[in-house]
Amino acid sequence: MSILTESEGLPPLGELALARTRMDRGCDRRARPGLLEEIWGAATTSVMLMSSARTLVRGNKIVLLPSEGRPLPASAVYLGRAVPGADVPAGTDIVLEILEAPEEAGLSAADDGDWLGLREVAADVSAQDAGLFVEAAAISNWHASHTHCPLCGTPTRPEQGGWVRRCPSDNSEHFPRTDPAIIVSVLDEQDRILLGHNKSWPVGRYSTLAGFVEPGESLEAAVIREVEEESGVLVQSPQYMGSQPWPFPASLMLGFTATAVRTDLTPDGVEISDVRWFSREELADGIESGEVRVAPGISIARALIEHWYGGPLPEPRAWQ
Repeated sequence: MSILTESEGLPPLGELALARTRMDRGCDRRARPGLLEEIWGAATTSVMLMSSARTLVRGNKIVLLPSEGRPLPASAVYLGRAVPGADVPAGTDIVLEILEAPEEAGLSAADDGDWLGLREVAADVSAQDAGLFVEAAAISNWHASHTHCPLCGTPTRPEQGGWVRRCPSDNSEHFPRTDPAIIVSVLDEQDRILLGHNKSWPVGRYSTLAGFVEPGESLEAAVIREVEEESGVLVQSPQYMGSQPWPFPASLMLGFTATAVRTDLTPDGVEISDVRWFSREELADGIESGEVRVAPGISIARALIEHWYGGPLPEPRAWQ
């Protein structure tokens, strides 16, 4: 498996924080019967722990434990094999162990660290660890929420390295799901950007508009529908900018930019309570004064806004 470099073959937004990886997921290897039993206990197999979407982190690095001397857990999931450029030797297999609570980890005094979530560390960890954390969070969320067969209700059993759950009653197979969602920077003829305030957010927080793709809908149609529903603005010519997994719990954010052809603002009042057009000067002034807050650095929303802005956004004056 080849891994793209930071500039090779990437769309306009480049390599986003949660889209980085230095792992070969080994999809072909997962299907091999007995894979986990075969590699478990080998010196080349390491273990990543996860409990309630948190993993053990020390010094901005995920703590990977040797599999030697640990019992193979029923919750094991094969995460893949390190490629050249990873933090661990190329060829290292990494297996996820999902815990009910951190106390189950059986850690020694040498295995210190903090149990942290993806949002807390994503901007600071390496490409290897970003990819591992996103993959582990998404697959552990799926296992936690898909324990029973949707056809007959029988408890299912993991197979194929933890990437399939099979029903022992009707023999049906069930696979992890990903929910596609669009997120879009809408620009008008004055090159202003449209940002909205969600009713559930703190006062002053604004971001690009987003929404889930509906069944039977194209990505472009979802962009046009969601923007009009949430803001009253009609757009045309959606252009793809990049994508990023968002495992909270199972989304893939697909970034677009689009041009407004009707600019009157009518927030839906249900999800979006306010929408505003910002020039670059207005947004910078709002951020510096503390009146406006935007999405954090790991989000694709921030990447879309900064791509339009032409570089990093300013910091609030209180931080300077």
